[in-house]
Amino acid sequence: MSGQLPDFYFRVRENGALVFRVDTENRQRRIEMDQIASVNIRNGEIKPQGDRELSEHELEVIQDWMTERTALLAERDIDDIYRAVDYLNLTTQWAQAKASDEQLEAVTDDLLLAMHDLRSVLVRKKADRLLKGR
Repeated sequence: MSGQLPDFYFRVRENGALVFRVDTENRQRRIEMDQIASVNIRNGEIKPQGDRELSEHELEVIQDWMTERTALLAERDIDDIYRAVDYLNLTTQWAQAKASDEQLEAVTDDLLLAMHDLRSVLVRKKADRLLKGR
């Protein structure tokens, strides 16, 4: 690690981030962070802070971050789904080999409804894809 701080810091929030310019080149050698924009990755909006106008370089850095962040979130989404498949398998094994009657009674209806809902959506989406492919 070089010890060099980046020029920009992105404080992630629900739909994007607050963007700060990082300054260490001051007399006190303190880290100063000046908010320059807020970003919404859902709608692609970049709002400069206050009356500030963003430079081309700042816009480019922000747009690059948005592209990378969108890709990262997409990877996490699919990873979560694969993890859910693992949990379903582990739940099946638990229900078959370890669960008591009382434990099964507590979760069976919720699991059956959730699995029925998921199955209905998956079957409908698969049928839609098959029809599109024809």
